[in-house]
Amino acid sequence: MDTTVADTLIGTTIDGRYRITGRVARGGMATVYTAVDERLERTVALKIIHPSQASNAHFVDRFTDEAKTIARLTHPNVVAVYDQGRHQGLPYLVMEYVHGRTLRDLLTQRRRLSPVEALAILEQMLAAIAAAHRAGLVHRDVKPENVLVAEAPSGGLANLVDAVVKVADFGLARAVEASSPADESGQLMATVAYVAPELVTDGHADARTDVYSAGIVLFEMLTGRVPFDGDDPVAVAWQHVDNDVPAPSSVVKGLPKVLDDLTARATRRDAGARPTDAGALLTEVQTVRDDLGAANVETALLRQVPPSRSAVTDATAVVPAVGAGDRPPWARLPNQAPRGQEYTAGRLPRSARHGGPDRRRILLSAAVAVMVLVVIGSTWWVTLGRYTDAPSLVNQTRAQVELSVQQEGFEVLYGDGAYSETVPKDTVVSQDPEPGGKVVKGGIITVTLSLGPERFPVPDLAGAELAAARGEIEQLGLKLKEGAGQYSDTVPEGAVISSDPKTGTQLKRGATVTVVVSKGRAPIRVPDLSGKNINDARNELAGLGLTAVERYKDSDQPKDSVIGQTPKAGTGANKDDEVTLDVSKGPPLVTVPDLTNQPCQQAKQSLEGLGLRVRIDFNGDAFVRSQQPAGNTQVEPQSEVALQCF
Repeated sequence: MDTTVADTLIGTTIDGRYRITGRVARGGMATVYTAVDERLERTVALKIIHPSQASNAHFVDRFTDEAKTIARLTHPNVVAVYDQGRHQGLPYLVMEYVHGRTLRDLLTQRRRLSPVEALAILEQMLAAIAAAHRAGLVHRDVKPENVLVAEAPSGGLANLVDAVVKVADFGLARAVEASSPADESGQLMATVAYVAPELVTDGHADARTDVYSAGIVLFEMLTGRVPFDGDDPVAVAWQHVDNDVPAPSSVVKGLPKVLDDLTARATRRDAGARPTDAGALLTEVQTVRDDLGAANVETALLRQVPPSRSAVTDATAVVPAVGAGDRPPWARLPNQAPRGQEYTAGRLPRSARHGGPDRRRILLSAAVAVMVLVVIGSTWWVTLGRYTDAPSLVNQTRAQVELSVQQEGFEVLYGDGAYSETVPKDTVVSQDPEPGGKVVKGGIITVTLSLGPERFPVPDLAGAELAAARGEIEQLGLKLKEGAGQYSDTVPEGAVISSDPKTGTQLKRGATVTVVVSKGRAPIRVPDLSGKNINDARNELAGLGLTAVERYKDSDQPKDSVIGQTPKAGTGANKDDEVTLDVSKGPPLVTVPDLTNQPCQQAKQSLEGLGLRVRIDFNGDAFVRSQQPAGNTQVEPQSEVALQCF
């Protein structure tokens, strides 16, 4: 059973505005829910503090103050805070709901990112953190779990360069740090894999602490691992103090040296040797990204130039600038030009500028000829030459895909899986580019594997409030229908008694689950009829509007007395409901033995042993000459037997 069934907040409306629809995650300090802002009709994320933290008044005050500060951070890469308040004494925040995944989820799926993707994500992270630094805030817990990657405008997360990055949890770590200092708890407030040396040695944190953690995140995005790891968190933390972060190229061969240098500057153990804040590091990251983009363009041009290097050297090539124009205005360096600005890659030699007309004409003709060849070659390469047909990977298993792309020289990227009613699990449902579509030789083909039929198990809803049951059902992609209500002596009014289909049944998305909701205890209270004569019990039930159903049973209780009933006394019932009464047939009959010619006293003892009463007529010391009733007659217990003795 999913623990969310027991979560009493699901289905609750807080402050008459935020209706909680599901639980996203539960951390050490707070739980995050999805909720609907019924006033503005939008989905939001609601973070509410655990009761264990609410008892610390200093923490609550600091948390509230930090929330107000964060709410003033207006930046496209900061998860916005819309509102704050208290619910049953627990402080909560209402934040922007980001439709996407955490950077941790992406790294778990893809292990590491390309340099271009890593720098694109880091730029937006630093833009958000820089805004906080300008407002006097230090994040203190920069890590992939606090970085949300929303879907790109083009849809999906295949192209991370276009994705929107949001940084969350500003100030929460600071509030907790203020309420539980390291020297009291022995705990570091940052995750040890990303902790800066100064936090380990003296507990001090400033903007350069966030710069260090961002450098560790860059290292992980480039290499697929953190620089220091181990089973003992304290030992891992001290590795940051004692060791320099290794170069990313020492883990992944072939990474550009500029990335090694950038990582080294951000993760220097001496805080004074790092960039002063996230804004300073952002400037360096943008420069590196531009340098990598320009290097890629120059390399591509050189590969397209014919063997006559002298002619190319004398030519003037005009190519579009790369990198700066791809960014939104808030992420550009000063004086960066948008896409479309041109620059000169070379100039005519001095002799061509000052020589005679014929020489200038010859050189100009040669330059034009080379430019034409370059343009023609570049056009052919960009439009046709570097492309080939994508192979068909649809309906192949994962193992078959790996073999196919290896044989044909492609790389494969596994996108998010897709449910399918027809394609078996772990078999390709679709691919991008489609079979026969154009793809760069040796490029990447993104495949989507089948997750099999999409099924949702019906959760155990018994005892849950109707609103909570509805929230859980809808969160699973199912529909809830309220069936006819029933009275119940055990399930409170408004709670679910049962569901159809039953708990655990696998259903398709959109299927309907019908629930029976309790109407509470029935209005008529069944009386206690035990020991009453059946006639009296029958009349009492009729007076209450109930119907008696009688079952006669052997019993040592008096005949026609009530010895049991269903339902039990005190149970609720409706008008015309049946009450089954167990009625005694009376004790079983006793067979009187034939005592003729036996000594009278011996006969008396035999009869009394059978539960009968004895009357002796005439001489009690004589022999039985006759008896009444006669031998072998059946009588009720305690019946009298007369013995005539003489």
